[in-house]
Amino acid sequence: MMIKFHGYRKQIVSAAAVFIMAACQQSTTIPDTNISEDGFQGKIGKTVEESQEWWPEKKKATDGAPNVLVFLLDDAGYGTSSAFGGLMETPVLDSLANNGLRYTNFHTTGVCSPTRAALLTGRNHHSVHMGHLNYNALGYPGYDGYLPEDKATIAEILKENHYNTYAVGKYHVTPVSEITSVGPFDRWPLGKGFDHFFGWHLGHTDQYHPNLYEDNQVTSVEPNKQHVTTLLADKAIKYIANQRSIAPENPFFLYFSVGAIHSPHQVDKKWSDLYKGKFDKGWDWYREEVFERQKKLGIVAQNAELPDRDPSVPAWESLSPEARKLYARYMEIYAGFMTHTDHEFGRIIKYLEEVGVADNTVVIAIIGDNGSSHSTAHGNINGYISQLEADKQVPEGLKIYEKMGTEHSFMDAPSGWTQATNTPFRLWKTDANAEGGTRNPLIVYYPKAIKEKGGIRKQYSHVIDIAPTIIDITGSNIPAVIKGHAQKSIEGTSLFYSLNDAKAADRHTIQYYELRGKRAIYKDGWKASVYHESGTSFADDVWELYNLNEDFNERIDIAKQNPGKLKELQDIFDGEAKKYNVYPLIDARQGRGAGGRERSAFGTADKIILYPGVDQFLTLSGPQFKSESFSITASVDIASVNEQGVLFATGSEFEGLSLFAKDGRFQVAHNTGSVVRHLESDKLLTVGKHELKFELNYTGKKQDLILATHIKAQKQEDIDAGTESIYIDNVKVGERTIKASEARYVGFYKDAIDVGEDLNSPVSNRYQSPFRYTGKLSKIVIEYGK
Repeated sequence: MMIKFHGYRKQIVSAAAVFIMAACQQSTTIPDTNISEDGFQGKIGKTVEESQEWWPEKKKATDGAPNVLVFLLDDAGYGTSSAFGGLMETPVLDSLANNGLRYTNFHTTGVCSPTRAALLTGRNHHSVHMGHLNYNALGYPGYDGYLPEDKATIAEILKENHYNTYAVGKYHVTPVSEITSVGPFDRWPLGKGFDHFFGWHLGHTDQYHPNLYEDNQVTSVEPNKQHVTTLLADKAIKYIANQRSIAPENPFFLYFSVGAIHSPHQVDKKWSDLYKGKFDKGWDWYREEVFERQKKLGIVAQNAELPDRDPSVPAWESLSPEARKLYARYMEIYAGFMTHTDHEFGRIIKYLEEVGVADNTVVIAIIGDNGSSHSTAHGNINGYISQLEADKQVPEGLKIYEKMGTEHSFMDAPSGWTQATNTPFRLWKTDANAEGGTRNPLIVYYPKAIKEKGGIRKQYSHVIDIAPTIIDITGSNIPAVIKGHAQKSIEGTSLFYSLNDAKAADRHTIQYYELRGKRAIYKDGWKASVYHESGTSFADDVWELYNLNEDFNERIDIAKQNPGKLKELQDIFDGEAKKYNVYPLIDARQGRGAGGRERSAFGTADKIILYPGVDQFLTLSGPQFKSESFSITASVDIASVNEQGVLFATGSEFEGLSLFAKDGRFQVAHNTGSVVRHLESDKLLTVGKHELKFELNYTGKKQDLILATHIKAQKQEDIDAGTESIYIDNVKVGERTIKASEARYVGFYKDAIDVGEDLNSPVSNRYQSPFRYTGKLSKIVIEYGK
């Protein structure tokens, strides 16, 4: 007898039923049925001879569906790349633009995490809960940093359409509390539709000693001498090689999001030296030169006028020769960083050509997730120099001139240069009210579909338009339900309509902007905006009005002449704000700064125990050391007095705290950014079990710690902020008084937290990373208020 089952599940049939069936039927088979509930379409008999195999058809994308490569640069203003008139040479981007399309009226949100959330989802940043940076999250729907499941990412949508999906580089939209080795991983890249991820989770990383993750795991490349952008390009090429070798019938989606040209500006000298002497004429000359180049490219009208230099930026000629020398070197490194990044991106483009898929790959290059950063008037080399009085920063900077741009500096260019790289616009990154903070160059290259080479598109567009554009170009379908969640509508407008129609009327006609109270509303070429001063009442805000059709770079405020138009736009902003979770408006001083115990993986726990072998923590995800007394205790069992190494470390060579054993003594390094202060036990360590404790008894004001990087060191030198003490088995063996200017281990670290070693970059100059502890470390106990 042959029985055909419904699928693979055996059905329990009573003995009586089998007997009746056998008695009443002469046939030895059960009649064929249609496809089973499990989808099996073969036959199951008692033997293989009586059965028929069936395999589901391998799912694949629509024939001819293109690959998609989204290239996102970081902190690159409108006037950086030579593709849009800038003086930073980017031959790869130039080529793509000259053979594709330049979108000159494209906008971002004005800062990192919000732009990335909007890009990936096709929805407004508050709508997907990313009202500001992931480490500035607050407990309101528009600001909690948790991307909602009912607003899937473009990676999830493309994956449903049988794409292989990869994220390489800066991600920056995972909740800080979830960036640990135990997750949860729902909001990591692999939980948001990517097959693989290689990169980092926060806003920036060291270019030579990066804090990297691969898929859902911490990974390390140390000891490392390669630039992180090179590592990213290598990994992207590796992913494409695997995909084209194993599943060439399917297309791929690569989200290549580099850390350049965000600080730290670090790059090999061969790249920065390409620009030796090329910026000696200064930032005023740069603005004029770029503006003329933009006119020649046709991306700026011939009768356009350049806004005045920002009042906070001095005239280049007013600077001393020493300042001009130092500041010109900043810009050489800044530009070299950009050109190096373009080169590494070019390696990916070249590889696509080598494997024969370049013509069927859509390349979407977004030059900046916001305008160039505001930085400081004198730039940043390291934390120590940045907090000095203005007249001391240049002399101190010149002392380490040769280290600038290397792994031993943590640079950001002076605001005079960053404003110049936002030419032809005013203001900077985070100024959501201004084009200088939100207008970025966009290049779309797709030779298979775009008929015009080197075309210019002036239609208004926004970063939320990228996802729907990809959906249209690829012919993808948006499932009604993804991972069990009914999907809400895409909020952006596809740019597909404009690819081959330069004169097409704008379809994206209304768009709001908001970051930390700075806000604006755009409608049909008109824009109303507010530059909200931090710490002031929203009731005192003064709205401005611009007609961008005639004044594209916001030179002339016409609010007083057009009160009716201003009121119309204010009402529209209010409606959009209510619709997309913008309210409540949050002033920068009302929100919390980066980090804080309530946002970390440990919450507000008063006691944390860490065990050897635990993966590295990001400083904002791990235990926090801000504005309060704390102790760190290492439990060790010493078998030999020669055992040494790091017990606990947080930070890097730029600032941080490290507990270690060396030369038979318990030592603590406190790196303030200017000097490394060491406490060393006055007694030698002995064989046996010991409790080695560091204790901060903080007596300063809360703001002394939070704002330590913003208050001039000379004004702090005489302010006692507490004591640092070290103990062996509760016996004090060392102590010193600290000043408010030294309280930098509470700052925004550029590295991470390690147990039993100090990875990436050493806090202390008394050892080299990783300096793993060679003895037996049982645990690290952190207690607050102790």
